[in-house]
This record gives sequence, structure tokens and C-alpha cells, in this order.
Amino acid sequence: MLNDLPWLRPFRFCAIVLLCLLAAACSTLPDVSKLSASLPPLATPAAGRAIGPARLDALAAMEEAVTGSPLVKGNKVSLLFDGPQTMTAMIAAIGQARSTINFETYIFDQDQLGQRFADILIEKQRAGVQVNIIYDSVGSIGAPAEFFERMRAAGIRLVEFNPVNPLKRFGRWQLNHRDHRKILVVDGKIGFTGGVNISAAYANSSLFRSRLRSSAGPVGWRDTHVQIEGPAVASLQLLFLQTWSSQHAEDLPDLDYFPKLEQAGDKTVHVLGSQPDGDYSLYKAYILAIQQARNSIHITTPYFAPDRQLADALIAAARRGVDVSLILPSVTDSGLVLHAGQSFYTQLLSAGIRIYQLQVSVLHAKTAVIDGSWSTVGSANMDIRSFLHNYEANVIVIDDQFGHEMERAFREDVRGSQQITLEQWRQRPFSDRVKEWAARSLGYWL
Repeated sequence: MLNDLPWLRPFRFCAIVLLCLLAAACSTLPDVSKLSASLPPLATPAAGRAIGPARLDALAAMEEAVTGSPLVKGNKVSLLFDGPQTMTAMIAAIGQARSTINFETYIFDQDQLGQRFADILIEKQRAGVQVNIIYDSVGSIGAPAEFFERMRAAGIRLVEFNPVNPLKRFGRWQLNHRDHRKILVVDGKIGFTGGVNISAAYANSSLFRSRLRSSAGPVGWRDTHVQIEGPAVASLQLLFLQTWSSQHAEDLPDLDYFPKLEQAGDKTVHVLGSQPDGDYSLYKAYILAIQQARNSIHITTPYFAPDRQLADALIAAARRGVDVSLILPSVTDSGLVLHAGQSFYTQLLSAGIRIYQLQVSVLHAKTAVIDGSWSTVGSANMDIRSFLHNYEANVIVIDDQFGHEMERAFREDVRGSQQITLEQWRQRPFSDRVKEWAARSLGYWL
């Protein structure tokens, strides 16, 4: 997304104004504030008790009805934390590739990590594996054309998503629509998605689950990815191919992108992709899960600039007794988004919502776990841009065991965070309040 980019910081205000001038009209998110009211009510578990299988099945059925896409059973889902763990898993899968590698990313930098990743992909292409890459033009703007031409010369197929240069996509220039997805599918059998880009920010550990809370060396960004095996991988593959087709790119080689997939585990998975002017299925799934929450809502997001409906849904949940807790950044690469999110703090804290700010490392994980059973990991932030303007991909897992792993990770991040209290927040400087008001007015474009 635009706020991921260090090069844009000095020009951010001008860039936002430019986007405003380029847009012919402002699209809006659908009214889903009363989504649950249109569906049969779910049984409410007793306080402190786990969500039962019957209620999980009912919630899954409701989610299918709202999003219009099916949940897929029989998957193995592995959580990956931070850059080193994610890169190790992805490189291992790429090393085993025999037929195809489809890779989609927002940022593909020409730094040490990016060069290493490119070298591995080139090696597989030369070994007879077809490698296809989609990279976002804005996200990867720091990488020179020669970096991608080297891969293209090796036989890799590449698509530059919505080029910044309008002459490259004459008549179909959509600068404000960005591909923020991070998808890797190997041989159609192993899939990855989450928040990790190909950038030096992920070359080091973020000290997650480390006893050390400070480090003399560089600290990597705190992020989360997932590795999937089983029938749900086909859904990630389909998202990649649909994005490729949307860019009017050359046809891909006729290979077996959808091999028969056997069950690999016991996890029920929902792969949701969102895109501008789409059905907003990811936004609807979030709102529905929040509206149906009975015990807890634990959200981790680096860019928090919600629309009114999403903020109201969180406040309503807190007021009916749900433990609503947010882990947000203490440092960020986008001051405007940080201030836009902070403009909601007073109202959120007044409703009883707990807000924590992660210390030490830059937060980039986009996760949530609700009632310990509904979990999501993906590329979508909790902001208007992700739900309205970007191409995003999230995996929803409806499972108690996976939810328990997500809760453990959330608690670990809380231990590495500082809680913001309402009394403390009310004492912030007046200048910060002005920044919050100004940033919130630009929330549509951040």
C-alpha cells in the first residue's frame, strides 16, 4: 500500500492530493452495519466456555452465505512469524518445485534479500520450472527495471500491476488501485499468504518470542504469514490467475495449475480475496465475525484507519461485554495513517476497548482471532484502503486449535507492548489532536 513506502514520505501529501484530483468519483463500502440482523441468531455460549462445534459450523454457514464463497475442509495450516521463518519456509517450498511457481507481491526490492530471492527463482526457471510473477508497480517502484529484466531474460513471466507510467497501460490507468497481496503457490500444492514482502525489512528477526527486548543489531519487522497444504491451495492459485488475467497480460503456458489435492489436515479454511468494485467479501466477513463475537476480539494491525461501520462494530461489541483488544504500532512508516487511527482512540477507550502499542520493532502483522476460534491472517490492514482500493488476500481459519495458537501469539505481542489508557490519552498535546483531525479527513486516500 502507499503507506509502506519510505521514498514517498516527503511527498505523501502531494501524492494524496494528486490521487484526489485523478479520481472521478469516490466509491464507498456497502452498508453492512446490520449484517447479523438479516441472519438467524446463533446460540450464545455460557460465559467463559469455549465455542462448541455446532456454533462453529453455524458461523461457517453464515460466513458462506454472506461472502458467497465456500469454506474448504481438510487443510494443514502452519503459522509463520516474521521474515526469517517465512523466507526459510518459502525458499524450501520453491526448492522442491517441479512444475510451476506463481508469486504475487506488493514489494519486491532489489536489496540483498530481493537479490537472493530472484536468484533462487531464476535457478528454478532454468531448471525447467515455469515461474510467473506479479509485482505491484507502486510497491516495487524502488527496484530498477534492470532487476526485473534480468528475471525476464531467464524466461520468467512477469506482470507489473497497474503501472505508474500511464503510457504502459493506456486507457486503463488506475493508479489508486494497488495489488497488496502476498501469494506464493508452488506446483499448485503448497500455498503461502500473509503480510511479508520481499524487502530487507524482513532479513532479521523482530525478537518475537525472544527474551531479549532490545538488540544491538537491526531488528526486523513483526509480521505473520501462513503456509497451507490441502484443497484450499486451489483458491490461492485461482486468486493469482484472476489477477494475472485482470492485467491483460500474455497468456500463461498451458500447465497443470490445478492438480488434484488430497486432504492434508483437519483445518477448515476460507480464502477471501478483495478488490476494488468487488463484492467486499473480506469486509463483510470481518464485520460479521465482530458482530457475532461473544467472548473476545483480538486484532493486530499496523495501519488502523477504519470506516465508521467498522469502528461502531468494535464499540458495540465492547459495550455488550466482549473483550476487545487491539495491538497497534508505536512506530510506523506512515505518520498520516497513525494519526488517522489515533483519532478514534478516545471513543474506543471510552467504550472499554484496550489498546496496546507494540514496542521494539515495526508492526506489520495483519491478524485477528475472535472467540478463540475464528482467525484470519493476510495482507489486509484494518483501514479503508485495504477494503476499498486494494487487491488483498486473507485466509480465515475456523478452528479451536489454530485459534489457540493465534491467542498465544497475541498474548506474546501484548507482553512486548505498552497499554494506552484513557486518562493518559486525554493528556496528549493539542498539536496531536490537530494532526489526528487532519489525517482522519484524508482517511479515504491513506
